[in-house]
Amino acid sequence: MKVVQFTIPVAGDSSIVVQEDVLPHFYVHLHRHQEIQITWIKEGTGTLIAGNYMQPFRPGDIYVLGANQPHLFKSDPVYFDKRKKKTVEALSLFFNPAQFYETVLALPETKPIRRFIEQTTTGLKISATASKKILTEMQFVQQAKQGYRLSAFLQLLQTLSNSKGNRVLSSASNVYSISDTEGLRMNDVYRYTMEHYTEHISLEQIASVAHLTVQAFCRYFKKHTRKTYIRFLNEIRINEACKKMTGNSVVAISSVAYECGFSSAVSFNRVFKQVTGVSPSRYMADYRQQVN
Repeated sequence: MKVVQFTIPVAGDSSIVVQEDVLPHFYVHLHRHQEIQITWIKEGTGTLIAGNYMQPFRPGDIYVLGANQPHLFKSDPVYFDKRKKKTVEALSLFFNPAQFYETVLALPETKPIRRFIEQTTTGLKISATASKKILTEMQFVQQAKQGYRLSAFLQLLQTLSNSKGNRVLSSASNVYSISDTEGLRMNDVYRYTMEHYTEHISLEQIASVAHLTVQAFCRYFKKHTRKTYIRFLNEIRINEACKKMTGNSVVAISSVAYECGFSSAVSFNRVFKQVTGVSPSRYMADYRQQVN
């Protein structure tokens, strides 16, 4: 499995592709394409990997993924259980920035939009305060035809360029220039880690997955993600812990620690604060305050 290079099927009468997905789970391969992607998660939960960014996604989230940015919406395991009969739903808009730069974005009135597009290189998560308006305008684009669709889309880009509080996803832009061979290796590392994060994973084990020595693997991983492998592994474990802690069932924090691969509650608490900036108990208190 490698970083799959997608070609988005652009209709001959439209420069904007509208895609509405209702599926058992999201596409399972790390992939990239020349088009910038704007996606609203209507239904479904999981983990978004975009460059070296990795955080849970939830219904209501809106993301802007940069051109040629490797990404993967990894659905939670429950979506692969056919007995559950669960589905994911998303609305996505795709457009080729190179094509737009040569046409409408060459006009002086679109300077703010050009600046916004330049900011999408590392991906963005749209702020909660802007999401409602952005979603409404995405739906206008979806419903419009021909020139009206283009007009609605430019309005959406203008609104995006004016939105505040958006979160930058990846902290590394050079990760997007990886070759297919490097992408194959990195994706194998991602996949192995996400399938075995509950177990003890030594550097020797993960280096063998990448077919490298431990020393070479550590250099390779740090170069492409700007973080150590242990940091990456801990982020996966904490992401999964956050999902369990905020799920429907009541679970003890100590049991979550062991279920997510930590050897003790003490180490879990320490790593949790390193990754999230708060203790598990503080995180839960903040979450309850938000939902009540």
